[in-house]
This record gives sequence, C-alpha cells and structure tokens, in this order.
Amino acid sequence: MEKQHQKHPTVLEPFSLFLVIGTSIVGAIIGMQLIVSLGISANTAIIGALLAMVIARIPIGIFRKYRSIHRQNLIQTAISSATFGAANSLLIPIGIPFVMGKPELILPMLIGAALAMFVDALILYRLFDSKIFPASGTWPPGVATAESIIAGDQGGKRAGLLGIGAAGGILGSYLGIPMSAFGVAFIGNIWALTMFGVGLLLRGYSVQLFGVDINELYIPHGLMIGAGLVALVQVTYLILKRKNNATEAPASADNQRVDASAESNGEHYTRTERDTTRALGYGFLAYVAVALILAVVGGIVSDMSPGMFVLYLLFAAFAAFVHELIVGIAAMHSGWFPAFAVALITLIIGILIGFPPVALALLVGYSAATGPAFADMGYDLKTGYILRGFGRDRVFELDGRKQQFIAAMIAFAVALVAVFFAYEGYFAQNLVPPVDKVYVATIEAGVSPDIAWQLFIWAIPGALLQLLGGARRQLGVLFATGLLILFPQAGWAVLAGIVIRAVVLRVKGKDAETPMSIMAAGFIAGDALYSFFNSVFKFSKH
Repeated sequence: MEKQHQKHPTVLEPFSLFLVIGTSIVGAIIGMQLIVSLGISANTAIIGALLAMVIARIPIGIFRKYRSIHRQNLIQTAISSATFGAANSLLIPIGIPFVMGKPELILPMLIGAALAMFVDALILYRLFDSKIFPASGTWPPGVATAESIIAGDQGGKRAGLLGIGAAGGILGSYLGIPMSAFGVAFIGNIWALTMFGVGLLLRGYSVQLFGVDINELYIPHGLMIGAGLVALVQVTYLILKRKNNATEAPASADNQRVDASAESNGEHYTRTERDTTRALGYGFLAYVAVALILAVVGGIVSDMSPGMFVLYLLFAAFAAFVHELIVGIAAMHSGWFPAFAVALITLIIGILIGFPPVALALLVGYSAATGPAFADMGYDLKTGYILRGFGRDRVFELDGRKQQFIAAMIAFAVALVAVFFAYEGYFAQNLVPPVDKVYVATIEAGVSPDIAWQLFIWAIPGALLQLLGGARRQLGVLFATGLLILFPQAGWAVLAGIVIRAVVLRVKGKDAETPMSIMAAGFIAGDALYSFFNSVFKFSKH
C-alpha cells in the first residue's frame, strides 16, 4: 500500500503571503535600524514565532490556521531572512562606496549584493542535510526557535523547562552573561566548542597573557586563512571520496533521488553527493557570473589589465565561496559567525594581490554579502527539520523545506525593496554600518609586507589544527572564529557550560540529554529576546 504523506501548508496561500510580506517589512526595518544605529543585527526568528502564536489566538476563523506549527515556521523564516538580508547582506555592502566617497557605485553594489544574497540562500537550500551541512548539525538558534514553537503548541513539562531556561536566559543576559554562548555548550559538538571557547579567551586576554594584542599581529586572520583553506580541501575530499565509492559500487540512485537517501556512518541525508557537487559547482559559476556583472555595472573593467581582471573575477568568486563555507561551518557548530572578520581577511588578501581601491571596495562588499543569508537559512531549515519530525517523512520534509525557501526568497525581495527606498535617508544622516568605516580605512591604509608574512606564518598552525580535527570537528575554523571575536565573557560562558554538561551527564546519564537540550534552547531564546528588546530600547533613546 502506498504511504500517505502529510501535506505541508503552502506559503502562497493569499493570507499566508500577506503575513509573510508584512512580517518581512517589519523584519527589514528592524535589521536596517539596528545595523546603522548599533552596528549589530538581531535574530528575529523567535519574535516571528511569537507573533504567529499571538495571531493564532485571535478568535477569528482565518487566524486559527496559525495554530499550525508549520505556518508559524514560515512566518519566523520570513522575518529572520528579511532582517539578516536587509542588514548584513545589503546595507553593509552598499555603505562601503558611500563611506569611500563613491556614491555612483552604491546602486551597482546593491545589484551585486542582492544577486549574491539570493545565490547564497539557494546554495544552502541545496546543501542542507548533505554530509557537509547535515540537518543533524547543531544550528543552535534553529533549535531554540523550534523548541519555542513546540512549547507554545504542546505546553506541559516541555514548555515548563523551556520557560525556566528562557527566564534564566533573560536574567543572565541582563546581568551581562552571554547566555546564547552558555546555552550552545549544552547542544553543540564539545570538541569544536571547546576550541571556540579557548579562542575567545586567548583573544580577550592576549595582552595580559602574552604582552601583545594578537589581533594587531593578524594572528587570528592568519589562522583562519589556513583553517579555511584546509576546510575547503576537506569538503573537496569528501565529495571526491564519495564519487569514487559510487564508481566502485554503481547503484540505481539516479532513478530514486527523492526517496533514496545518502548514507554514511549510520547517518542519512536527503541531499546526495551528486546534489552536493552540483550545488557547489553551479554555486561557484554563479558567483563568477555575479562578480562579472558587478565589475561591469561598477565600471571597473578598464581599471585593470585583462589578466588582472580575470584574476579579480576568479578571486572574487573564490572569496565569496570560501566566506560562505566558513561562515556556514561556524554558524552550524557554534551559532556565531565572524562574517565581518572573514570579509576583512578577503580584503587584506585582495590588497596584497594589488587590486585597485575601487575594485577592493566592491570586492569586500561582495564578500560581506555572502554568508549571513546562508547561515540564517541553515537556522531556519533546522527549525523546520525539528518541527517536521526530524525528516522521518522524507516527502513532507522536502516539501516543507521548499516552502521555507520560497518564504525566504520573498523576504529577501522585500528586504531589497526596503533597502532601495531607505538607504538614501540613512546615508543623508550619515548613518552607515560602523564596520564599513573599518573596511574603507583598511583600503586607504594598505597592507605592508610584514602583514603578509604574519598571515603566512600563522596560516600554518591554523591549517594543521583543522587537519588534526578533521571535517567533523572543525577545530581550526572554530578556534580561529573565537580568536576573531573580542568577547572573553562568551569564552567563560562556553567553557562553564561544557563543564556543567559533562558533570550532569556523568551523574544523571544519557536520560539527562533531552531536558538539558530544552533548557539550553530556553537560554538561547531568552538571550535572543533580551538582546532584541534591549537593542530596540537603546535605539529608541537615540
């Protein structure tokens, strides 16, 4: 008998579409306001989920549909995509030419950044639940959002644990404790998070420990270059290895792509190695095409020799590609991603190659546009994966994932329109994302041969550490991620959480894992809620 599959709600239902567009507008405005006033963006996914829960309780027939956790998931997908898209993927890139005094490049940069944002999200959609980015990966904010939606739907003991965790998260955040870092320690890979925590502490206390600021010596940047390159090699190796295995043992998988899953080490994936290879290959070609469009509309073709121009296109595409992978790996394991710092590394290497200043401005903007949409879509799809029953019904899982992707694309389009109509108002008041001034100052200052040497020297231990940890643990990337973030309190929080997790598991055994994960999701959700409302409060005082 043929199996009956659950039908997922479609995002294109008229009222759903109305809500998706409406919440996307709100998300885009929140993202733009926060990034220009405070230099940060907030994860609005849980706000979107709470909003959908409130809508579901309005005693009118059409609103009752939103008691469905899958419709709530579409709303949270839209608002968080619009927030990250408007703030990180669009406004940061177009602020760079403005700060540089090249307003004629703002619209070309907006076109290039928008295309990069759409490509970014499309690649993650095609890679989610592959061996490189498994659905079983941590993706901490996605877990927190899913637990919040489940608690709102089911109540009971689960809701109680989440509520206690959320209250703890809000209180801890109020006291200055980075509770999202504390919470992720209970659900992430212990090895990766330990390196992340150690990196945060070494960066925070390098002057006291070694008498030097390791950031000024470009040590974190060098380590990330080495670790990032090895991570890229590891991804390539995984693909080639699986291709060879497939050659040795041919199967009829091509005819059963939807129902058949890739399987490795007891894990099942809905994306096969063929899907992964195609996503990465076409993704790279798409990045080359976007770099070409950006260079043409930006008018920098004549600024370089033909050879240098070809090198520029290939490097821009490669930088966007690697930036995306590094940000995605860091986000999957830790819930944090050093997008600003990795884009800065791209810029430094571009300066060392010798690209002209205007080309560098477009290059760093292009690089910065990739990554955030990729990471946020990973969080959103993880939320959906949990809500849909961890992929047990494969057809339902793939259909739901597709609906989330459509919701995100609509949200990105809304974010693009919002930024297009809003940026002149912000720039007229000299309101730009603060990180843009760092990028432009770096272009104007240039890079000395000493910095190139430092990057090369420190890339070696970064590469060795990544090699030692392997593709599963990602030690080098997570250690460098910690070193790139000046936030030692987060290091203490991560390591304290790991110690508590180990003690609880030793005393209570494996049965403690589920309640610990729910409490941890509460910590992260509480931190997200506090950060969001605290940011809005600070903004209102400006």
